[in-house]
Amino acid sequence: MASIEVRDMDSALNFLQMLLFKILLITDGRTTDILETLMDESMSVQVLRQEQIKEEHQAHPGGASGAPFYLRESILIGAKSKLVVSHNIALVSSKHVPSVMFEAIATKQEGIGKTISTLGLQTSRKIVDYGWRSDDEAIDLFQQPMKLYFSTMNNVKTPYKTYSIEFGSYPGIYLLEYFNPDMIAYRLEQVLTA
Repeated sequence: MASIEVRDMDSALNFLQMLLFKILLITDGRTTDILETLMDESMSVQVLRQEQIKEEHQAHPGGASGAPFYLRESILIGAKSKLVVSHNIALVSSKHVPSVMFEAIATKQEGIGKTISTLGLQTSRKIVDYGWRSDDEAIDLFQQPMKLYFSTMNNVKTPYKTYSIEFGSYPGIYLLEYFNPDMIAYRLEQVLTA
């Protein structure tokens, strides 16, 4: 195991942030589980917008086809802290999502991962892209500029990942998640002041 020399608390925090965000970005499991563990609280979803879009509206990620498509924009919020930990855009292909799953998404009550788990559906996830973007580089699934629901301190880049959730052999949901880059510092401050 390689040793890392930590010279001060700032470098330790930077190392910890990069490590935890890398875990979030490359996992192909339920991101919400990791966020709940990291923040030591349950998460709730708040749907900002959910609408059907026309197939000819714009090109779909990964060349997705089949109609109708639904676009869902949501944020994930800490139940106790009320901190927005992620801003999410989902493109749902009703053709490739089990009807029971689609109905659950339409009610806007739970996050997509939690709904999949609750229903016991077999899925696989495929990471398409991940990295860090500045506020002015934030784009949605259609490569259009978007404003993130949280603002970052000191123009820090925001970690993101794009992935598909496959039901059988077809991607039924494309997800883009932006993670609040200040949440690790927030959580660390909670621990240190408790």
